Amino acid sequence: MSSSVIVEADGGARGNPGPAGYGAVVLDADSGAMLAERKAAIGVTTNNVAEYQGLIAGLAAARDVGATTVAVRMDSKLVVEQMSGRWQIRHPALQALAATASALAAGFGGVTYEWIPRERNQHADRLANEAMDGAEDSSTGPAHQTGPPAAWTGATGTPTRMLLVRHGQTALSAARRYSGRGNPPLTELGLAQASAIADRLAATADIAAVLTSPLGRARQTADAISKATNAPVTELADLTETDFGAWEGMTFAEAAARDPEAHRAWLTDPSRPAPGGESFDAVHHRVARAAERIAADHGGSTVVVVSHVTPIKTLLRIALAAGPSVLFRLHLDLASLSMVEFYPDGNASVRLVNDVSHLPS
Repeated sequence: MSSSVIVEADGGARGNPGPAGYGAVVLDADSGAMLAERKAAIGVTTNNVAEYQGLIAGLAAARDVGATTVAVRMDSKLVVEQMSGRWQIRHPALQALAATASALAAGFGGVTYEWIPRERNQHADRLANEAMDGAEDSSTGPAHQTGPPAAWTGATGTPTRMLLVRHGQTALSAARRYSGRGNPPLTELGLAQASAIADRLAATADIAAVLTSPLGRARQTADAISKATNAPVTELADLTETDFGAWEGMTFAEAAARDPEAHRAWLTDPSRPAPGGESFDAVHHRVARAAERIAADHGGSTVVVVSHVTPIKTLLRIALAAGPSVLFRLHLDLASLSMVEFYPDGNASVRLVNDVSHLPS
């Protein structure tokens, strides 16, 4: 393989903003052989953000195959001119993405940027469209659309859109230990995850507020998002994680061995609290109260909610009008993004669950 490669990248959004995806391909500069492909759906955002995400994915793929020099070819005049330093970058979200791309580019011996017409960028364009097609095919129909779902649910009014963010990694989460009311800080990886989700949300327009659990790991994540979006932070105690009582800091197996009967009951009966701790019914009650307060204070707006596994699952459960078993059938990664809309008439729409496309692979 030549140490010189060509990166062709593209991105798009159906609706602008709308369901978006990117594609990138790495080619050997001498032979033209394909060395790597990348594609991913990235939720609801704009064409420009998707194009920058395609560039970032392409540069990361070039790094992964051991390239030393890169010739980037894109049909986005904006990205090419901004990354070449000829156009200013005024939008904060694009500034953050350009900084990420520049940091990757600094790892090579040289990177050039060339605009090409769309017909010469068909490989990357196809990958981006496949990513967007896959996102639409895997969605539950209208729940993945960008417009209000009134046409298919009868919902009325302007919804309160909640962007649900789980905090970044801590030492306890890395070890898969119960982490409730304890207050471990984010690890170095956790801080990087917080920065990544912050950069992702910087592309979202008109975020009115960042509402967060007061626990340190959530507040650190919320502060990173607030800095990137210029949205103020408010702590809500009702967004705090479940109180695991005597099981705090234990693994699942350790808690089950210490209190086998109580642990089994806690997992099957939402009214049973952990020893010295809290039941899932109690969590549900206070999270529902938090949702009502958010809707009252920020009705019709877009807000970020930074919290923990159980409160986020509970918000999704409330939106789905589902039973407590859904708490055990949803998976939420660290620094993941989910999205739900609550309408003033009582309807709700879950639009996204556990999206981690913004995190390094």
